[in-house]
Amino acid sequence: MKHPILHPGMNLGPHHGQAHYDAERVTFGFWVFLMSDLIIFGLMFATYVTMANPTGLAGGPGPKDAYDLTNVYAQTMVLLVSSVTFGMASLAMRFERGSGPITLWLCITLALGLGFLTLELLDFSNMVEAGAVPSRSGFWSSFWGLVPLHGLHVFVGCLWISIMMIQMRIFGLAPVIKTRILRLGLFWHFLDLIWIGIFTIVYLGALSS
Repeated sequence: MKHPILHPGMNLGPHHGQAHYDAERVTFGFWVFLMSDLIIFGLMFATYVTMANPTGLAGGPGPKDAYDLTNVYAQTMVLLVSSVTFGMASLAMRFERGSGPITLWLCITLALGLGFLTLELLDFSNMVEAGAVPSRSGFWSSFWGLVPLHGLHVFVGCLWISIMMIQMRIFGLAPVIKTRILRLGLFWHFLDLIWIGIFTIVYLGALSS
């Protein structure tokens, strides 16, 4: 018998007991939060696109002078792989493989997230050396408003993963822990989608113009 889907995203299944049914309420609330966050990113994207013109550059360095597409491509691959590894952690939880496999996949995801941040900080450092700082022009102000905002979200996600692993160690796979991991999964995959938009619009769009 096919079990009904209670909420968008991965459903744990009735065999998880209370966690399965609690997830419907808390996940809906988290979707609302993600949509509000999406509005903020939408405004930042709109500002960036508005400033992506010669007037916005104000005679300063442009994207081709400061963007390192090789580094950005590496960031993209690392973040996409981290989404896969978090998916593996979620599946391990859904199919009740125990806390060991879940923790392992979360550790790999955390390492990839930190790797992404390291590459991004290196990229930012090179941009500063090229004179592409927020005070240089409206274009660079909009860039530094959008891309580091995503990086801040990734940092929060890494912190959240660390906290969840500590809580699993203390409380085991209690229902509240399972629903928190579900919400963390939505947050992490959301960051992947935002980064795809950044990679396409900010980096590829600017370099192809």
